[in-house]
Amino acid sequence: MPGIDKTAVAAAFGRAARHYDQYAELQRHSGDALFARLSQRRASRVLDAGCGTGWYSRVWQARGSQVWALDLCPEMLAIGRQTAAASRYIQADIESIPLANGSVDLAWSNLAVQWCSDIQRALAELYRVTKPGGCIAFTTLAEGSLHELHTAWQGVDKRQVINTFLSEDKIAEGCKSWRTRLQSQTITQLFPDVLSAMRSLKGVGATHLHQGRHSGLTTRRHIQQLSQAWPQQAGQYPLSWQIVSGVIERDS
Repeated sequence: MPGIDKTAVAAAFGRAARHYDQYAELQRHSGDALFARLSQRRASRVLDAGCGTGWYSRVWQARGSQVWALDLCPEMLAIGRQTAAASRYIQADIESIPLANGSVDLAWSNLAVQWCSDIQRALAELYRVTKPGGCIAFTTLAEGSLHELHTAWQGVDKRQVINTFLSEDKIAEGCKSWRTRLQSQTITQLFPDVLSAMRSLKGVGATHLHQGRHSGLTTRRHIQQLSQAWPQQAGQYPLSWQIVSGVIERDS
């Protein structure tokens, strides 16, 4: 996805940092499923790329790994430091990781590479810093995510006001250089009203738009219009996410 403003991405997540874990149900569901795929793996040193508040940095520490936590957002790293989530903290872009080749046994990235301009470049960097015999484990959002919000907005504002994500085929193409196992799943969250759904997006920093910020997304009038246009499920308001997870083997 070309043209992503990384400064704006970092700012969106910085605004969400203090309350992020309160709303991060999706991230934990996605991360737990990826972690289960690695149940037989042990890694002496783990890079948590796009670590956020360090939730999975702490999970890997509990398994006995030394963890290096990397994030674009200084506010997220500050939360990680407060909870001693890692042994090292790195403010950097996944597409340009300031580590030497073969620095870690496992490069872990949960729901972060969708904010990169080039998924292949991001994964290539994770591959580069991983030792031969190690692996790269990642999750990302795919095309079809937030389709209910997209449908609702089409009835309110014809401009594109939600992010679009790569198709599963494009994600697979970005992995074609390596020995990769991909899986996909749909996760649907249910909310009692539209405002709760929108607050959940804001709470995890997912309000940054690839094409720039849009004013007035949650005015009272827009919320009322969205409530009428939103596809409901058993009287609730769903948000669906298409999650692709991948495990890439780091060959010699």
